[in-house]
Amino acid sequence: MKNAGGGYRVAMVGSSSFLGKELLAQLEERRFPVRRLVTFDGELEEPELPIVDLAGGEPRAVAAESVGPDDLDFAFVAAPVGRLPGFLQRLDEKGWASQGSKCAVIDLSGRLRPSKEAPVRIPRLERAGQGGATGAISAQPSISISPHGATIALSFALLRLAAQFEIERITAHVFCPASELGARAIDELQKQTIHLLSFQKIPEEIYGGQLAFNLLPRRAGREQPNLEDRLRRELEAYLSGRAPMPSLRTMQAPMFYALGISLYVEMRKTVTPAAAEAALTGAPVKISKAAEAPPSPAGAAGGEEILLDRVRADASHPNGLWVWAAADPLRLAAVNAIETAESLVKGARR
Repeated sequence: MKNAGGGYRVAMVGSSSFLGKELLAQLEERRFPVRRLVTFDGELEEPELPIVDLAGGEPRAVAAESVGPDDLDFAFVAAPVGRLPGFLQRLDEKGWASQGSKCAVIDLSGRLRPSKEAPVRIPRLERAGQGGATGAISAQPSISISPHGATIALSFALLRLAAQFEIERITAHVFCPASELGARAIDELQKQTIHLLSFQKIPEEIYGGQLAFNLLPRRAGREQPNLEDRLRRELEAYLSGRAPMPSLRTMQAPMFYALGISLYVEMRKTVTPAAAEAALTGAPVKISKAAEAPPSPAGAAGGEEILLDRVRADASHPNGLWVWAAADPLRLAAVNAIETAESLVKGARR
């Protein structure tokens, strides 16, 4: 890939989704050198594709069939669409890695399974020597997987602990926000809250029950998103035996945008909370001080940090530790995807 004309040619699939909007905002905030931006809204039918010349040219629209992989340097897939844009669909059907395209596809949708040809990437962990082996990754791969924000948060915690201590077993509960299910889920949670406070009947179309002021282990009578399966796939690929796979459970929580994680780690030998905190410390992880309010999803929303409360020893098990974390999964995933693109640019320059 070449930075011709002052920037890269970038496609955004799912630009109207929460994740797509966050990606667009982060591209601008981080000043990723974009010369041309093609946005696909991620619907089943391909609309006209607005192209914005960020170097100052006039916006113009092109037909879908006029955009191909050779016209792009990067394609971010930010929505689990039923039908990908034409050129991505053709690559998907024939096999991403076999096409030899110079367009680097960065998938955030969870629709693709991690593999040698489609590695899970968390560049900040890789730079610290705690992530995947970057030497095994081509400077211009067909596709990279930027994982879910919960995978990123768990990977930072587990790999940092496993680098210094022997871990016997791990249990993780992920409390998911309404944004995981899209804009309609946000709207229904808001309406449920208002209706309950005014003693009105609540809408239940999305959740199949009351979520406001409540917790749901699943949505009654609704097709369940495979978030647990996705997190397991990503964690198994990324941890790759360097830390035990956690027993994992997701729950729908009455939060709008950020998530919470309750993590129980049982060590083979006793580890003090202070020692565990020392191992966990380092950007983007921030551990709260004893005098501060504990971290919460509300406080994590809109931030890039993984907020951790003080580590607690399990009173009933001498080798057990409790870790509470809060993070904004949209921001974590978007920042990680752009850092993945930045790492590919640096790799191509070597």
